[in-house]
Amino acid sequence: MSTDKPTYLNFNKKYYFCKADVDYRLHPEMYKIGKGEQGVLICEPYKSEIGKHWRFKNEEIARKSSKTIFSMFLEYLEQDDFVGADMARKYLQMGFTRARRYFNYKGSKIYDPKNGYRQLEKGTGDPEKAKSADIFYKRWKQAEKNPAYARLKNKWKRELG
Repeated sequence: MSTDKPTYLNFNKKYYFCKADVDYRLHPEMYKIGKGEQGVLICEPYKSEIGKHWRFKNEEIARKSSKTIFSMFLEYLEQDDFVGADMARKYLQMGFTRARRYFNYKGSKIYDPKNGYRQLEKGTGDPEKAKSADIFYKRWKQAEKNPAYARLKNKWKRELG
């Protein structure tokens, strides 16, 4: 088991590129793509629009949730709203990663803060979450392969970084 401490212990929001007080629909130029799911729980108004649909408790709920979020992803693309589309993609990715965490670790807890943040034993989680993770994974990859998304993402990186 790993004795590495979780990175969130050294998190300093002052230096984080996503800011909770920015309306990214009004100021999309301030949005940075970041790595993985960065910003997904901060960037408004997308956090509020998409987050309320994000669920992965079981296979049925994950299917409905991922379908709704993917539909939102497509709507954002139709509006040429790259930030919205990227945030929806991140919620699909996060559906996969969080469901996998709940599958891998009981209660999704990876580290034990009472024991020097030692990593807990893997394989103690909810097997139902593996099905949810698979559903979100397929939608996430479907979003990433979307040609309109790829075009907007490349344009965004060229023009805004």
